[in-house]
Amino acid sequence: MRFFLIDRITRWEVGVRAEATKNVALSEDFFDDHFPRRPVMPGVLILEGMAQVSGLLLEASLRARCGKDAKAVLTVLERTKFRDMVRPGDTLTYRTEVVSVNEVGGKARVQAVRDGRTVTETEMVFAFKYVDDPKLDEKRRALMDVWLAEAQGNA
Repeated sequence: MRFFLIDRITRWEVGVRAEATKNVALSEDFFDDHFPRRPVMPGVLILEGMAQVSGLLLEASLRARCGKDAKAVLTVLERTKFRDMVRPGDTLTYRTEVVSVNEVGGKARVQAVRDGRTVTETEMVFAFKYVDDPKLDEKRRALMDVWLAEAQGNA
């Protein structure tokens, strides 16, 4: 199973905020077991999508502020609240704001929103891990090109 839980980044302001969408389809593998006849997106996967866009934003913010390349690794969730279920057919919008960023790590305030209502909210703390892996960097750049296709006009 692939764990890319972003379909498209729709807003991209390095050092400030980003938004991304996830279209939740009945064909997602996790719906086979969570739950039969009552499909619900697992909360941990909602958090994963939120972490993916937040980590990407913090990595880009580190590059812009400090000129360093690192991978963001989620370390802490603060004040996490789940307010509603996510089901097949829903479209989630992940909204993330940079709270802080430095050479050690960063923090983001994040929401998952469906139809204008908050489904999940949290603050995420990330540590930066410095990894020299050209293949990983190449793959990440290719994904960002796809994800950011729409957002370039919103930056």
